[in-house]
Amino acid sequence: YYETMAEPTLPGLAQRPLTLLRCPEGIEGECFYQKRGGDMVPKTVPRVVVGPDREPYTMVSDLRSLIELVQLGTLEFHVWGARADRLDRPVVVIFDLDPDPAVPFGRVVGMARVVRELLGELELESFVRATGGKGLHVVAPLVRRSSWEEVKEFSHQVALTLVRAAPEHLTAVMSKRRRQGKIFIDYLRNAPESTAIASYSARARPGAPVALPLFWEELDELEARP
Repeated sequence: YYETMAEPTLPGLAQRPLTLLRCPEGIEGECFYQKRGGDMVPKTVPRVVVGPDREPYTMVSDLRSLIELVQLGTLEFHVWGARADRLDRPVVVIFDLDPDPAVPFGRVVGMARVVRELLGELELESFVRATGGKGLHVVAPLVRRSSWEEVKEFSHQVALTLVRAAPEHLTAVMSKRRRQGKIFIDYLRNAPESTAIASYSARARPGAPVALPLFWEELDELEARP
């Protein structure tokens, strides 16, 4: 799969620190997250230094290094929102729409469109990504000129604006109690060392669904899902 999908996968995956979800025994077996390269990862796989006195993180540079990580049982690739050459300047802002299990998927789709509309008013073009579960990511690429602090504060204010407009459907609070019957709009991914599932990454879930970027028009056929 990753060999076939390397061309669309690598642009959003390469040259970024990674958090890997490894499942050496397959989806049904025990899985674990791995951030740092360590001795278990071949030396031929690139590393990226993320801070002083810290063990470097794993990074993909090309198809070969991607496949080497797959051969270690990596099913999921979670990426930082910045590239290795400027870890202090994010290249995306992400809004993760994470619904309570009782929320119908059609409502999540509708809210994704609302997020897109607001970002458009702020002159940000965005795309939508199906996460491989019931959630959606609304992702807006950024010019690399803003700091993490600026991007996080911006995303926080966008989230609060959306919650004020639809408090019966949205919450920006992580608490499970506050999320009952609502969609949690997670802006916290817009911070240093936070990660999001990479586009085209498989997920360690039954059926191995894929985190798939979509054209906005493609949401029409998904909106009727329960």
